[in-house]
Amino acid sequence: MTKTELIDKMSKEASISKAAAGKAIESLIDGVKKTLKKGNKVTLVGFGTFSISKRKARKGRNPRTGEAIKIKASKAPKFTAGKAFKDAVQ
Repeated sequence: MTKTELIDKMSKEASISKAAAGKAIESLIDGVKKTLKKGNKVTLVGFGTFSISKRKARKGRNPRTGEAIKIKASKAPKFTAGKAFKDAVQ
């Protein structure tokens, strides 16, 4: 499902305009991004939790040349599905 399809579905099921549904989805995404950037997590009960995963610096290999390279420490977004969500898709 694409973002446009999600907006259409939300618009129909909530009986709101596509513009309002689009703004609601953008607001949700923006809120999650800002909260994660601050270092906090977002928990949606029954759906899941968005958090930041910290990756340590490590050594790797360039697959093309086989040369050893250093990979810097980084942060990556992480989603953990909640129990109700897991049960719904099984």
